[in-house]
Amino acid sequence: QVQLVESGGGLVQPGGSLRLSCSASGSIFSINAMRWYRQAPGKQRELVAAITSGDSTMYVDSVKGRFTISRDNAKNTVYLQMNSLKPEDTSVYYCNADIRTYSAYVVYWGQGTQVAVSS
Repeated sequence: QVQLVESGGGLVQPGGSLRLSCSASGSIFSINAMRWYRQAPGKQRELVAAITSGDSTMYVDSVKGRFTISRDNAKNTVYLQMNSLKPEDTSVYYCNADIRTYSAYVVYWGQGTQVAVSS
């Protein structure tokens, strides 16, 4: 059994910052890519940022220069540092990871954490 648990969401004013965390636990052998997605009401879920096991990163254009994805492999945790937040960043943020257990290789999702940017 593997679980991904996100934390760090909340309400912040435009221009503010938040740091999201997502920790994986359970019978984990290794973790490959880890990602952050977001989904606003009435919109499709979009990939925001991703990081490979070798620390290569990618970002959607709308967050480049403002968001930073990182990971701590010892803690099986991925982070998303979000700076200069805008109202359009308001969404539920989900983490996602490619996890190899001792019996399978599965993409797992977290339950989501709400980020609201408003004055």
